[in-house]
Amino acid sequence: MASYDRHRAGGSPRPMETGDTWWYAAVAGEAAGSFSARVRTRTRRACLGAVLLLTVVYAGLVLTATGRRWGDAALTGRRADTAAVDLLRDHPSLAGLTTFSLAAGCVLLLAVGLIRKRYALTGAAAGAVVTALALTLLLQRYAPRPRLVDTGGALVPSGFPGIQTTLALGIAFGLVLVVPYRLRSLAVGAGTLWAVAVGAYTIAAGRHRPGDVIAAALVVLAVECGLLAFLARKGKVRPGPRRGPFLPGLPVTVPLALLTAAGLGAGLWLLGDTLSLPATAPYDPAELRLAHRCGQALAAGVTAATALVLLGLLRRVDVDGAPVPYRLGGPFVEAAGVPREGELVGPFTDDLDHEIS
Repeated sequence: MASYDRHRAGGSPRPMETGDTWWYAAVAGEAAGSFSARVRTRTRRACLGAVLLLTVVYAGLVLTATGRRWGDAALTGRRADTAAVDLLRDHPSLAGLTTFSLAAGCVLLLAVGLIRKRYALTGAAAGAVVTALALTLLLQRYAPRPRLVDTGGALVPSGFPGIQTTLALGIAFGLVLVVPYRLRSLAVGAGTLWAVAVGAYTIAAGRHRPGDVIAAALVVLAVECGLLAFLARKGKVRPGPRRGPFLPGLPVTVPLALLTAAGLGAGLWLLGDTLSLPATAPYDPAELRLAHRCGQALAAGVTAATALVLLGLLRRVDVDGAPVPYRLGGPFVEAAGVPREGELVGPFTDDLDHEIS
C-alpha cells in the first residue's frame, strides 16, 4: 500500500516497504489464480508431498524389520564391495576433504549473498539450512525407533536422517535465493552433484545407511519448499524472463536427470532381490554387496530427483531483485504532474480525496 493511501474503515493495515509495487498490484498478487498464488500453491503441495514421502521412508526403513535388515545389509555390504573399499583405502583424505567442503560451502553461500547485497534472501537461505539441520537433529534424537545395540551391548545412536547430506543439500538449495536468475540451474545442479557425492561417501564409509541419506534429501526439500511458499505469500516472487537458466544449466541438469533415471531405475530393480535376505546370519557376501550398491543407487537417485523437483517448481519464477514498479497513464498522472526520472507516480491526485473500500 502506498504511503498516501488511507486505511479502509475496520480494515487491517498492510504497509509496504519503499520501492514495492502499488497497492492494487499487491491485491492482485493475493487473488486466486495470480502468479504468486500459483507459486505458493505448488510449493506448498511439494512441501506436503516431501513430508508424506519422508513419513513413508521412515515407516518402511526404520519401523519395519525388513527395512532395518535391508539398511543393515547395505551398511555391512560396503566391506564386500571392493570398489568402495579400494577407494577409501587409497584416498584416506576423503574424510577431511568432506568436512572442509561442507565448511567451504557454508562460506560460499553467505559470501555470494552478501557480495550481491541480497541480505534478506541470504538470511532466509541460512535460516532454511539451520531449520533443516534442527529438524534432522530432532528426528535423530526423538523419532521413535527400536533400540539397536552393537555386539558389545552399547546403544547404537540413530543416523536418521544423515546430517552431512542435510547440510550439503541445504547449501545447494540455498543458492536458489542468492545466485542470479540465469545461473540458478548451474549453481543448484553443481551443488546437488556435490551433495550426492557427500551422501555416497557417508554410506561407503559406514557413517549412514541409505535411508538416512534419502530422508535427509526429503527434509531439505520440504524446508526449502516451505520457505518458497512463504516468500510467495509475501509477494516476493515474480515471473522470470522466458530465456531463463535452462541453457546455461544444461551441463549439470543433464547429468542430474541421467543420475535420477539410472539411480532410481537400478535401485528399484535391485531392491526386490535385496529385500529377500534371510532373517538371520550368515549372509552371502554377494547379497551384501548387492544391497550396498542398491542403497547407493537409490540414495543418489532420490537426492538428484529432489533438485530436479525444486528447479521444476521454480521454472520461470524469479526471487532475486526488486519487483518492477507499476506506472499509470491518463488523467490521474496528468493531474499529479509529470514525474521525474526514476520517480514513482501515484494513482491519485494531490488533494488526497480518496478512500480504499
